[in-house]
Amino acid sequence: MLLIPAIDLKDGHCVRLVQGDMDQSTTFGEQPQLVARRWLDAGARRLHLVDLNGAFAGKPKNLAAIKAILKEVDEEIPVQLGGGIRDLDTIEQYIDAGIEYVIIGTAAVKNPGFLRDACSAFGGHIIVGLDAKDGKVATDGWSKITGADVVDLARKFEDYGVESIIYTDIGRDGMLSGINVDATVRLAQSVDIPVIASGGLKDITDIEKLVAVADEGIEGVICGRAIYTGDLDFASAQARADALLGDQA
Repeated sequence: MLLIPAIDLKDGHCVRLVQGDMDQSTTFGEQPQLVARRWLDAGARRLHLVDLNGAFAGKPKNLAAIKAILKEVDEEIPVQLGGGIRDLDTIEQYIDAGIEYVIIGTAAVKNPGFLRDACSAFGGHIIVGLDAKDGKVATDGWSKITGADVVDLARKFEDYGVESIIYTDIGRDGMLSGINVDATVRLAQSVDIPVIASGGLKDITDIEKLVAVADEGIEGVICGRAIYTGDLDFASAQARADALLGDQA
């Protein structure tokens, strides 16, 4: 079970939002590369970056901060990145810079052909981000709720060849209200590729609940606000997850 620290980038700083609202942001680090080093030293095995400005603008906006993080990490662990990725040239730019996994969200829903082309050109490097509320997919920085069913899209995108799916319950994100484990399990059971849980991680009980259903196809969980506020100690939580899975083996 991968516990994946999130570093959300806004105007070059590490921030956390409440339910994706850019006007409700809290800054947790003026130098994102130092935040990356903190999680690396705590035992993180992957990092999750989000270019928030890029997500709203539709094109990369935090390149300097992203490159600083990649330089700090120096290929010690994989880094995945989403936000504002709308064309193949951007994907190529990020992969060449050292990003291991590129996350496509809004563009996958609005332009499935782009996702298919991305999977064809960059096989093994494409993750799809499905952000949903009440089972319906949201786009454009969560500002628009579509009529698309999250399970139906997940199955279609699996056929395209995506590496995995990040499933975010946007009603819980940033709220410390607990992961929507049931919905995450339902999605994981509907596909054969790994699912990464996201949205609302509260404390160690959420980690224990996810570990208990890991064999349903849940590969990991994005750790956001909880690890910045201290509600969840990252190193202890990863150790606990490893111990529980070791007991199940």
